[in-house]
Amino acid sequence: MATEPLSDRELILLEEIELDPDVTQASLAAQLGVAVGTVNWHIKRLISKGYLKVKRAQRRKLRYIITPEGLAFRAHLAVNYIETSMRLYRNTRHRVRELLTQAKQAGYNQVIIAGDGDIGDICRLSCLEQGMRVVEADSGAIVKNIPVLQVQGTKVHLHIES
Repeated sequence: MATEPLSDRELILLEEIELDPDVTQASLAAQLGVAVGTVNWHIKRLISKGYLKVKRAQRRKLRYIITPEGLAFRAHLAVNYIETSMRLYRNTRHRVRELLTQAKQAGYNQVIIAGDGDIGDICRLSCLEQGMRVVEADSGAIVKNIPVLQVQGTKVHLHIES
């Protein structure tokens, strides 16, 4: 999670603070997979923009309060996250359909998917939709001369042995 854009981190922070205003920076840092100092920086940034307020609950305990502007900002971040995710989903589906068309035109009716995660799942769904059989590379089957959909991050490439 440490490579998330700022807006993703801020969305997670605001959601967690909304669930538990007494949450600690240490637990937020653990959840995000970042240093406590990074969480502190984000919180200070959200405070300076007027999205959060801090009140001292006890001597060493803080309570975070999301302002109405903060709630609107969280909603904005959530909508952006969904739009970005859907755009990635649609673009990946389109790319994989193009690659499967290339594989079919080359005479193949099955592929290996090298990679997993959400992009790998999108590849599997696209194969199912296009009637392309997915062969598991570790199933013990002979996998020579089967095209490979290679997942690298958010990109997908087709490799066909010649």
